[in-house]
Amino acid sequence: MQLYSLGTPNGQKVTIMLEELLALDETGAEYDEHLIRIGEGDQFSTGFVAVNPNSKIPALLDTGTGSRVFESGAILLYLAEKFGHFLPKEVAARTEIMNWLFWLQGAAPYLGDGFGHFYAYAPEKFEYPINRFTMEVKREMDVLDRELSEHRYLGGDEYSIADIATWPWYGNLVRGEAYGAGEFLQVESYRNLRRWAEEILERPAVQRGRMVNRTRGAPSEQLHERHDASDFDLKTQDKLAPESAA
Repeated sequence: MQLYSLGTPNGQKVTIMLEELLALDETGAEYDEHLIRIGEGDQFSTGFVAVNPNSKIPALLDTGTGSRVFESGAILLYLAEKFGHFLPKEVAARTEIMNWLFWLQGAAPYLGDGFGHFYAYAPEKFEYPINRFTMEVKREMDVLDRELSEHRYLGGDEYSIADIATWPWYGNLVRGEAYGAGEFLQVESYRNLRRWAEEILERPAVQRGRMVNRTRGAPSEQLHERHDASDFDLKTQDKLAPESAA
C-alpha cells in the first residue's frame, strides 16, 4: 500500500484504519506513507495527480491490485471490504454503518471549510458566517451525542469505519483540540460524544495513526513519513537530527 497524505482529519482516517488492520495481524495492510505538503503545492505534482486527479489528500495506491483509491470515505470502504474488518456483512447492520459514513462525508465540510475556516483561519472575522456554521456544528454534535447515548459506537455496539471516519473530525473537536474552539462551542456539554471520543483515543492504533504525516504539535507526536512499524520508535521528529527534521 502506498499512501500519499497529510495529517489532517481526512488523512488521519486512513492511517488509523491501516494501523487498526495491522493490529489485527493483516500483514497485507502494511503501508508506506508519503508526506504531501499541501501548503507547498505537492498535491498538484504529476505523480500525485496520477493517483488522485482531484488533487486532494489522501490518495491510496494498492500496488497489489493496481487500484488507485481517492476520497477518504472511499478508501475506508475499500480497505474494509478488502480485509473484511470494521464493516458488518449483514445487510441491516452494514446499512446503518454506511448511513453514518455518508453522514460524516456530508457533515465534515461544515466543520472544516465552514466553521473552522471562518472561526480560526479567515483573515477577517465576519459575524454572520461564524454564527451560521457554529449553529450547524453544534447541531451536528447534538446528532452524534444523541446517537451515542443509545449505542457505544456510531451505528451500533461494534467499532467500525463510521467511528474511524468521524473521530478525527468530531472526536478531536469535542476534546477541545480543534480550532481552539472548545470553550466557544461548549464541548463539555456533549457528554456521550466526549465519552466516545476518549474511549477511541485509548486505542493504540488510533494513537499511532494520528501521528503519521502530522506536522504540528509536539515533535514526539510527529512521524512525517512511515515505512515500517519501527518508525514510531525511531523516526518521530524528536528523534531525528535537526537537519533531518527541518
